[in-house]
Amino acid sequence: MRISQGQARCILRSISYIEPPSSRRALHLAPPFLLDDPYLPRYAHLSSTCATQKRSAAHAHLRNCNLCPRQCSVNRYEKAGVCLIGAETATINTIAPHFGEEPPIQGHHGSGAVFFSGCNLRCVFCQNHTIAHTKSGFELTPEELAEWYVKLQDMGNVHNINLITPEHVVPQVVLSILHARELGLRIPIVYNTSAFDSLESIALLDGLVDIYLPDFKVWEKSTSKRLLKAEDYASAARESIKAMHAQVGDLCFTGDGIAKKGMLVRHLIMPGKEDEGREIMHWLGKEVSGDCFVNVMEQYRPDAHVGKPRRSIGKVNRAKGSSALAATNPGGELAVDELDAPLRYGEINRPINRQEFSEVRKAAQDAGLWRFCDPPGHGGFNI
Repeated sequence: MRISQGQARCILRSISYIEPPSSRRALHLAPPFLLDDPYLPRYAHLSSTCATQKRSAAHAHLRNCNLCPRQCSVNRYEKAGVCLIGAETATINTIAPHFGEEPPIQGHHGSGAVFFSGCNLRCVFCQNHTIAHTKSGFELTPEELAEWYVKLQDMGNVHNINLITPEHVVPQVVLSILHARELGLRIPIVYNTSAFDSLESIALLDGLVDIYLPDFKVWEKSTSKRLLKAEDYASAARESIKAMHAQVGDLCFTGDGIAKKGMLVRHLIMPGKEDEGREIMHWLGKEVSGDCFVNVMEQYRPDAHVGKPRRSIGKVNRAKGSSALAATNPGGELAVDELDAPLRYGEINRPINRQEFSEVRKAAQDAGLWRFCDPPGHGGFNI
């Protein structure tokens, strides 16, 4: 259809008065964060040659383990390193559909959680310390683990396979994913990590993991040395998170609101550590991506060793038969109301307050971050 010059001028004039779009973005599912459905996991695209190379590399790493920043360099076929786990199997505490993750991860049917026992960190506040700080559970070979992935998919109808605290068993994880795809696995793999990974480990996982879910805990060396027992934690986390993002990019969803590919970063705010939270948010926004999907978490609670009476004082008084410390809990532990006894890690022996949360959240927004895992403003799922 032809238009006159007058009509053309009128159209151009109307275009010039269109209000520019707001710089404030609010749609998580807007392109380029919307994927085609059905989504084909990354491991499905892996060639047989590449799969063989990864199997060989996994076994080689176990013979000279360098898959976390501890760099134990032990032959795990002969002995275990800091993580306590050998080479032939992985120790599993729980395998089940899980509804305690972020809404885009757990979705409507749950996330297929695999809780690995053992850990390469020793967080004094760990809320899973009975699993992470001990070798607790049952042993599975990579092949047996793969069978469980398929059971979670076919019988549990879960949205993904969620590997929780897998940093120390990456070779076993790699072998299990490669075997599971031969058994018919077709749902995404979530790598749910403390971010205390080595670059060699992340490279080994390339092409196998769809969603990286790192938890960036603290920023300062002094804090990580005291609370995580790993002085180089923050530098390792920065390296690994950048490598994860380079592989999978920002978090993307299919039209049902379920995350299928990309990276989601968690940060658990610690009492009195809001300055470190601000540094982490600034780094994510400026050095990783302004579109990074972030979960700023406020559910910290004292756990594990935090708030416990100092063991040395308890031992000395018990050895002396002191009646001053007669109030004890079952097992001989000093009672909570023993106020005269100094408490371990007293600086984090409290929940966070509203101001600490608000400061970290504001720092995230100031850094240009906008994709947050917030509670939904409606009765449905937060997608």
